[in-house]
Amino acid sequence: MTGVKRVCVYCGSSGRVAEVLRDAARRTGRLLAQSGMELVYGGGHIGLMGLTADAALAAGGRVVGIIPDFLHGRELAHTRVSELVVVGSMHERKQRMFERADAFVVLPGGLGTLDEAFECMTWKQLRLHDKPIVLVDLEGYWQPLLKLIDHAIAAGFAPANIRDALTVVGSAEEMIAALQAAPEPRLPPMPERA
Repeated sequence: MTGVKRVCVYCGSSGRVAEVLRDAARRTGRLLAQSGMELVYGGGHIGLMGLTADAALAAGGRVVGIIPDFLHGRELAHTRVSELVVVGSMHERKQRMFERADAFVVLPGGLGTLDEAFECMTWKQLRLHDKPIVLVDLEGYWQPLLKLIDHAIAAGFAPANIRDALTVVGSAEEMIAALQAAPEPRLPPMPERA
């Protein structure tokens, strides 16, 4: 097995989504726990985030939630996670999630998920890291994003090899296989914040 021990999952906080997406979030959490991988995520108890965390916990996994204080104050934090880290801002949340993870999984989500995924991809393009990024394209959800990336490449705004920064899979089971097959990182880790 690869060196992937801690997986950051980016996904939506909405609960108003198709059952197939909700089920995939549960399978993701359960399979991460059963594979001995720690879940690092945004710390919420709602939507796909909450389902993923609940499933990992139910399967005996370790779950680290990282949430900004303003969301914690709105009582959106998951209070049963193994470790809850409360930070000062959304920027600090993303940085801490990045630091705690050996790999990234992107499930369907909205603008916040896109923001997190694009930042992670951009940092990989800039060679600030070479951690695996696995895009779980459930029911073709991410096809418009992949077309947009191809459009940016064709227009000259992104290098052709940026698609190589992503591993695209169609299910939680394929996600686990991709994480287990991921090569060891070659770049030194980014320095943690002071």
